[in-house]
Amino acid sequence: MRQLSTQDADFDSQLTQLLAFETVNDVELLKTVDDIIAKVRHGGDSVVLALTQQFDQHPATTIQELELSKEALAEAFANLDDTVKTALMTAATRVQTFHERQVQETWQYEDELGNRLGQKVTPLDRVGIYVPGGLASYPSSVLMNAIPAKVAGVAEVIMVVPAPKGVLNPLVLAAAHLAQVDRVFTIGGAQAVAALAYGTETIPAVDKITGPGNKYVAAAKRAVFGQVGIDMIAGPSEVLVYAEGEAQDRADWLAMDLLSQAEHDRIAQAIFVTTSEQQLAEVAEEIEKALAELPKADIARDSLKNRGALILVKDRKEGMAVINRVAPEHLELSVDNPDALLDDIRHAGAIFMGRHTPEAIGDYCAGPNHVLPTSGTARFSSPLGVYDFQKKSSIIYCSEAGSKPLAETADILAQREDLEAHARSARYRYQ
Repeated sequence: MRQLSTQDADFDSQLTQLLAFETVNDVELLKTVDDIIAKVRHGGDSVVLALTQQFDQHPATTIQELELSKEALAEAFANLDDTVKTALMTAATRVQTFHERQVQETWQYEDELGNRLGQKVTPLDRVGIYVPGGLASYPSSVLMNAIPAKVAGVAEVIMVVPAPKGVLNPLVLAAAHLAQVDRVFTIGGAQAVAALAYGTETIPAVDKITGPGNKYVAAAKRAVFGQVGIDMIAGPSEVLVYAEGEAQDRADWLAMDLLSQAEHDRIAQAIFVTTSEQQLAEVAEEIEKALAELPKADIARDSLKNRGALILVKDRKEGMAVINRVAPEHLELSVDNPDALLDDIRHAGAIFMGRHTPEAIGDYCAGPNHVLPTSGTARFSSPLGVYDFQKKSSIIYCSEAGSKPLAETADILAQREDLEAHARSARYRYQ
């Protein structure tokens, strides 16, 4: 795992190299995805079935076999162990409670001229959520995507989840039942994204697609954007843990928080930033100890070697500068008074405050969404939320008297833009 210091002469270039990552930039990948999308657009159900048989070795012989009934989802939930069922219900309740606070309402006001202005907030009609599949799939992703959509008032949520060789994690189906997903299709990859974007004879077209997936899914989402809305082009998972070598710090906790991201993927990113040289050495030592016993140690080692870093900064000011430069998906502040740092943090997907708030809690049950901006996009984007499933229409009502002064203003500006019909349209209202 590389070690950097802000005092290194080439620190800026080293950090730039560390952060360099393009989610979907491979020409062959994009061509493959474009071909799949074109085939699904023209072939519909038959192509989706054939590609699912090819890529997932799914045993289905008809498209209907790829759809799961609501009874199957309910049965999966009913068959859960009571402990797991309670945990899933706790997570769902907390996610719903948090997202209910995000609901935006229609509003209007009347100006001094007697005109009425405002915004009409409307939920999307139908959305598609993509959930990674197989036995290593993530029920938490179902909750994080479906619940905000339902809270927003979306009428129909369509879920796609790949089932390699027909195998599904029952917990994913149970989560779909709990989150009130309307229809579930066991398809994945670029073909699933294309089916959601353009529709087939069986799979309805949606207005927006959300949820994480592999590079084919990310490339397909980028390709269909414009036909439908998307949440983001998600990259590998990231965490940045910040500490200052305080007495309360535990190096083994800090090491495990870094490893909790490194075990996700060989290209996941875990970065530790500290003002203490001694603490940096202690965390490095604890990482090696933990790797000796982690089940996914091989993946974590590759992740730390490829994209991980231990960074020594001179002081808190430099630490905050590094954080804002990285704009991490997950940011942990392992300090005595995390609130004192909050105003200085401008770019982060989610901020975990204090030593008792590991990122893992946010993944599952804290309440805020775990679908977060990656690869530095926290500079300009936000976590998935209810607002992603609502759209706004402007409301403009002019009274007869209130229209005249605005029409005169519009007339003047339209003339300056050389748009005579605009000018006359406004002029008719006040002359």
